Amino acid sequence: MSLFKRIHHISSLVTRHSSLLFVALPLLLSPACNRAPAPDSAPDTLRLTTSRIAGFDPAKAADEATILAVGKLYEGLYQYDYWTRPYRVVPLLADGMPDVSPDGLQWTLRLRPGIRFADDPCFSATSGRGRPVTAADFVYSLLRIADVKVGSSGYWLFRGRIEGLDDFRAASQTDAPTDYDAPVAGLRALDDRTIRLRLTAPYPQLLWALAMPYTFIVPHEAVETYGPAFPLHPVGTGPYILASARPNYRYEYRANPAWTDPASPRTDTVPADAPTPDAGRPLPLVPRIVASVVGDPSTAWLLFLTGDLDRTSVTLDQWDSIIAPDQTLRPEIASRGIALSRTPTLGVSYIAFNMDDPVLGPNRKLRQALACAFDTPAWLRFQSGRMAPADGPVPPGVAGAAETPNPCSYDLDRAKRLLAEAGYPGGRDPATGRRLVLTLDIGSADNPEEHQGAELIASFFDKIGVQLHLSFNNWPTFLKKIQNRQCQLFKLIWLGDYPDAQNFLQLFHTPNASPGPNRANYTNPAFDALYEQMTTTPDGPSRDALCRSATDILREDCPWIFIAYPNKYSLRHTRLRNDLPTDFPWGTEKYLALP
Repeated sequence: MSLFKRIHHISSLVTRHSSLLFVALPLLLSPACNRAPAPDSAPDTLRLTTSRIAGFDPAKAADEATILAVGKLYEGLYQYDYWTRPYRVVPLLADGMPDVSPDGLQWTLRLRPGIRFADDPCFSATSGRGRPVTAADFVYSLLRIADVKVGSSGYWLFRGRIEGLDDFRAASQTDAPTDYDAPVAGLRALDDRTIRLRLTAPYPQLLWALAMPYTFIVPHEAVETYGPAFPLHPVGTGPYILASARPNYRYEYRANPAWTDPASPRTDTVPADAPTPDAGRPLPLVPRIVASVVGDPSTAWLLFLTGDLDRTSVTLDQWDSIIAPDQTLRPEIASRGIALSRTPTLGVSYIAFNMDDPVLGPNRKLRQALACAFDTPAWLRFQSGRMAPADGPVPPGVAGAAETPNPCSYDLDRAKRLLAEAGYPGGRDPATGRRLVLTLDIGSADNPEEHQGAELIASFFDKIGVQLHLSFNNWPTFLKKIQNRQCQLFKLIWLGDYPDAQNFLQLFHTPNASPGPNRANYTNPAFDALYEQMTTTPDGPSRDALCRSATDILREDCPWIFIAYPNKYSLRHTRLRNDLPTDFPWGTEKYLALP
């Protein structure tokens, strides 16, 4: 039996007999624990976990697992400076920062010379050798986001922003093949290395958008050669290539030879003043990455303890055995060469109401009642202090975040009054005498913590007489149900794409409804007007006030229950270097180092 299977077997026993974890822990930590090396135990291999990945298409990089996978394989014009806080955007494929006209409407961007796509059979004209990247590739990749047939969830970034792009999108809705040669006035390749964007109005967030995986560059040859199977045949410019894939089990990435081509030396090196012995070494520093699909936290924890994962998250089941009361690492864990990282995240966890639903959508008082029934203090206790209470969609530290308490925070008496006013006194429908039954969809069906959390939420609603049916799904099925508007309620975490309030408020903009990021399918003209005014307003007090006014509308309408702002607790073996906490981790594996 392989090590992975043996650990999985142990984990299944732990799930049934939780006390076994504490019996197994001393054994696994013992220096006398000897075992045969695992197939992926080579010292130059970075070993990580992942969730199920439906594909590697940047245009569809909407969930964390896909974003992280895409970031290894593809690149865009810009990236976040890995070493600098507060966050700033720096060139990646771009040759410097953009030239922007005084009115903010015309952007000129240039590609660095010598960039090549990874070798792939789709490049038949060059016998499979990856060809140079051109400005036309960027134009093509942006048009794919706009093409309705592609089904990208990232078009919200550019809707109404670039001259002629909305017209291209409208034309793509026919049954005929989309014409990628059709001219778009605001999106042009002036030559092989120069891109010209013409905006409809100033868009201060555009630089953030150009650092997102949606905008990463793909070659048309790969899309045309592989057709519907293109998401499973990634061909990018990134620091890694996909060496092998066993869907739902294991993915292997290897350093991309074209990325380090001596004919086009990279300038991305660890800075000389960085706190690391890797200063000046060419990237990527790790030649091989293995990402295993490990849905059960107990399995991940045991794999980490045996040294078969280099990094893992701290979950609720392991909290007391790992974290001391002062939220530091317990000495017996630290003594094993394990380090703890604890940091706030640029994210918000929430329960969304599907506003298309005939029960929830038209009944604001029902939504308010459910929001007031959510026992935030009990939820934070359940989370062992790993989260902070949320007062709105914009996390603390981001300009424009709410400064006053949420008016629909936990208040059980008010929840009961609102429920009666909503037409369900005591949680029952007077017309039938039956209890109101709602369905909450949850992803990560194999995660015990998700089950425990869902059952706790059900107990909150039960206190006002509402019965909550729990529907557990694997992650791809869960996302598909949300995209198709098939959920009544669902629980998610939104992790910010960039550090701007617009990135959180766009989750409620009417044009962004599913399959876009407005997964609650919320619509309110007053909110939309404030949001649209905010997006063209420069940073400053006026913009912050617009953000807070928009948030006040959301807190009254309750398209979401604002649960909490999560903190991230992660563990790593100290052999892993340069592992800096970041809210934007895509493409950062190139900086990680091993002995």
